[in-house]
Amino acid sequence: MNISLFFIIFIIVFAFQTLIIKKRLINKLNFKHKTKKYFSFVLYLTFFGALMYPLARYFPIVPNWLYFLLSLPIGMIFLTFIITLFHEIISFGIKKTKYTKNRREFFKKGLDIGVISAVIATNAKAIDNARHIELEIVDVKINNLKKPYKIIQISDIHIGGLITKNFIKSMVDKINLLNADIVVITGDLVDTKLEFARPALDELKNLQSKYGTYFIVGNHEYFHGVKPIIDYVNSLGIKTLENQNVYIGEKDEGFYLAGVYDRFGFRYGSYIPDINKALENCENNPTILLAHQPKYINEIKDTKNIDLILCGHTHGGQIFPFNFLVKLEQPYVKGLHQHNDTTQVYVNKGTGFWGPPMRLGASSEITVLRLS
Repeated sequence: MNISLFFIIFIIVFAFQTLIIKKRLINKLNFKHKTKKYFSFVLYLTFFGALMYPLARYFPIVPNWLYFLLSLPIGMIFLTFIITLFHEIISFGIKKTKYTKNRREFFKKGLDIGVISAVIATNAKAIDNARHIELEIVDVKINNLKKPYKIIQISDIHIGGLITKNFIKSMVDKINLLNADIVVITGDLVDTKLEFARPALDELKNLQSKYGTYFIVGNHEYFHGVKPIIDYVNSLGIKTLENQNVYIGEKDEGFYLAGVYDRFGFRYGSYIPDINKALENCENNPTILLAHQPKYINEIKDTKNIDLILCGHTHGGQIFPFNFLVKLEQPYVKGLHQHNDTTQVYVNKGTGFWGPPMRLGASSEITVLRLS
């Protein structure tokens, strides 16, 4: 999408949400006029922050504390907009009751106090959730696998903005305690210019596993120079799987690990996913495929030779109820799924976050896949 068009759509979406919050929530609060003026001022300030966020995101010259403040408004407006819709529905219900006017006003006053409390509490909880990365331990049975393996999956880290060297160092330290056979990174590792991402990327050299670390590109790598990112990641001792596969483990006891480019390559015009090339010589062997977007699964005509597909991209919705919108676009949003008789799919909710440092109903995760 053209950057100018993206920015126009971005402004329209958040202007609409801001207008609804102002007209359908703040203006209807059973509070003093002065109090509502304060709320309106905070709303306008938040909207201004949302407008400044894209500039801070893609031109990272602002200090980190200011970037943090500018990154919050997107999530705050979205959550407040959702709460506004619930407030509108409940208010309508109160109006339609057969209670006396005084009784209805009493309930309305309680609702208004409750909804402002909900806005504050929900946003605070979402911010706090983003500070923690959870371990998701998943047991997966793979047909004809001769011995157990442990795969650590990380995804959608989005280095840039608030995802800095310290974040990556802490993540690497956690992973190194897990005694992985391999570590896989399923796309959207970098989300800024490579020159800004290098210090954080360098920390990935310290990842420890028995058979190495493997990477596939996500859609965001295409936005920032897919080839330079691939080259730099490879220079760190991490193998990028570019429509290709490698054998993991001892002879006749291991499995093939395959990886494809992201489906965004179709729009980009190069670095296009090729599943046939990625699966060459994998027949009759346990095979695990790395594909950034779950949606790519629908483009594979026959998955009978793929035992497990590891994906990311969705962030698990990141902020509830955005997961319902993600479900309209992707076949799977998070977790382990039986796609058909032969193939399972696991979708990582993302180890970092995109946009606001907020998560609600979808924690950041490091996945421990125990294959048996």
